[in-house]
Parts: sequence; C-alpha cells; structure tokens
Amino acid sequence: MKALFKQTGHEQDEAHWLSISDLMAGLMMVFLFISIALMRDAFSQKNKMEAERDTMKKVAIAYENNQVAIYNALNHEFKKDLSKWDASINEKTLTFTFQSPDVLFKTGKIDLSSTYKNLLNDFFPRYLKVLKPFQSSISEIRIEGHTSSVWNRHSTPEAAYFNNMALSQGRTRSVLAYVYNLPGSYAYRGWIKSHIAAVGLSSSKPIYLATGKEDRARSRRVSFRVMTNADIQIKRILEAG
Repeated sequence: MKALFKQTGHEQDEAHWLSISDLMAGLMMVFLFISIALMRDAFSQKNKMEAERDTMKKVAIAYENNQVAIYNALNHEFKKDLSKWDASINEKTLTFTFQSPDVLFKTGKIDLSSTYKNLLNDFFPRYLKVLKPFQSSISEIRIEGHTSSVWNRHSTPEAAYFNNMALSQGRTRSVLAYVYNLPGSYAYRGWIKSHIAAVGLSSSKPIYLATGKEDRARSRRVSFRVMTNADIQIKRILEAG
C-alpha cells in the first residue's frame, strides 16, 4: 500500500512538472508568435517608410526637373530680350523681373507708361504660350510689386511701408488688368482668373548692394513668378498611401 501511495505521489510530481513544462512551452510559443507579429509589423512599417521616401524622392526629382524645364523654356524664349527690357529670370524661383520701374511707371503712380504697355504687348502673350505645356504643374503665377523702403523724408518707416504697400498693390493690379485685356489673352482668360494673382509686397523684399546698403533703384521692380504645385502632389501621394 505504501509503495502504491509512493508511486502515486511520484506520478503526481511528474504530472505536476509536466504541466508546468507544458505551460512554459505554451507561453514561449505565445511570446514567439507575438515577437513574429511585432517583427512583421516593424518590417511592414519600415517598408512603408522606405516606399514613402522613395515616392518623395521621385516627386522631388520630378519637381526639380519641372523647374529646370520651365526655366529653360523661359530663358530660350526671352534671352534676347532681357538686356533691352532690363529684365532677369531667376532659375530657382522662376521669377521674371522687370527692373526699371522709372520706365514702367511714373514716380508714385500706378498707371502703366506707354513704354511698359508696349513691352507687355510683346512679353505677355509669349509668356503664356511658353507656360502652356506646364499648366498642369502650375498652382499660381504671381505678379509681384516691390518698392524701396523709403517714401519721402518726412514719413516714418511705418508710414513708408504702408504707403508703398498701396503703391505696389495698385501697380500689380494695373498690370493684371492690362494683360488680361490683351487680345492674345482672350483664349487664356479662364486660366488667368484662376491662376494669376496681383500681389503688392511693398518693401518687404529689398535688394542690397555688396556693401549691405539697400539698392533702392533695384528694389523698385515688378515680377512675374511661377509657383508649381509640387507640395499639392506630395500631399495627394501621402494621403493615397
């Protein structure tokens, strides 16, 4: 009888340790499955991030190529006219700038001079034609008016800023109204309304000489700036992902 009880107790001990062993094995399997799931999730996130980086890189390359293509098209069309118009094209910002306001407007006035009207008669239809192949990638064209930081010797800096703001806004509105009514703009009027804005920037972006002193003559200017929609394309791609 003792032997029987002893044997039974031994068997119970073995069963006890066996159940603990099975429990530990089961827990290890659970941990293993959790680890695998976490690793798969980590790999999935990593792959997603890499895919997003690749997409962003492709968009950035496409954006840069588009910028270069627009600049090359503008430069090819207008390179012979830049010196006679006292104009320049900025490759990075795609800004076409007319730099002789005294020829374009009378001092303190918003009405276009006859010289500027003749210039725009030549420039603007060609400008629209050059940009037509790129319209799907253009979010906006800004006609930007800039002034120097001074108004007159009696005005405060604040008064000069706001007086120049009104002047720069008036000038850009005059330019937009004039080019909108050109015969060569008729076919583009819908696009002009939705994509071209007249913006007066007053003296917020002056031009400086190498000495650090403001170049008041060059600060007074009117620009046509192309703004592409790369940021919108990136947002759409990320939302779709």
